[in-house]
Amino acid sequence: MKISFHGHSVVKIQTGGKTILIDPFINGNATTDLKADEVEADYIILSHGHNDHVGDTVEIAKRSNATVIGTAEIATYFGWKGLNTHPLNIGGSFKFDFGTVKLTQAFHSSSYTDEESQQLIYMGMPAGILLKIEGKTIYHAADTSLYSDMKLLNEFENIDLAFLPIGDNFTMGPDDALVAAEWIGAKMVVPVHYNTFPVIEQDPHDFVSRLKSAEGRVLTPGEEIEL
Repeated sequence: MKISFHGHSVVKIQTGGKTILIDPFINGNATTDLKADEVEADYIILSHGHNDHVGDTVEIAKRSNATVIGTAEIATYFGWKGLNTHPLNIGGSFKFDFGTVKLTQAFHSSSYTDEESQQLIYMGMPAGILLKIEGKTIYHAADTSLYSDMKLLNEFENIDLAFLPIGDNFTMGPDDALVAAEWIGAKMVVPVHYNTFPVIEQDPHDFVSRLKSAEGRVLTPGEEIEL
């Protein structure tokens, strides 16, 4: 299984001939190496409805015939856009042909901004993403703040790889992310959601140097690891 980071919170997983994209924010993302009109996907998993996570979902899904996985509200919205969708809700899981997806709690907001109409569209509760693929467990925390029930992930799961936000302002900052890393007990931690905009500029190398238990990896956009 190959897992790559593509700037901001964009993660690509390639397994068993399938490609999964998480939060494909490409156009408008100066930190990514991807091109929205070229990237392919079989599945797109959305953690929540903010524009910097929904990104180029519609374009990619229509061209690739990808299935969009997200909360019931997200699935309904993109179903109305003509996309193939699969709805989940917090705590629910489903076994797909590549592995199992479960949505976990995340604490922040979730809405889509329609700039043309100047409206905020409610997108349901935000989520973290827990994936079980090829005997490995991957956790994408999305934009969450630190919350005490993250400890339950360590109690019930054996997380091999975790993507944790460190940008602060809109998400956890580095100090809270260090606590989260200890609480979830992941073997490897990769920082995400930083340096895309001036307000979330952080030093990812300083963050990983301060991890106590987990191995820290700073991935440049396009860099991949194997699990």
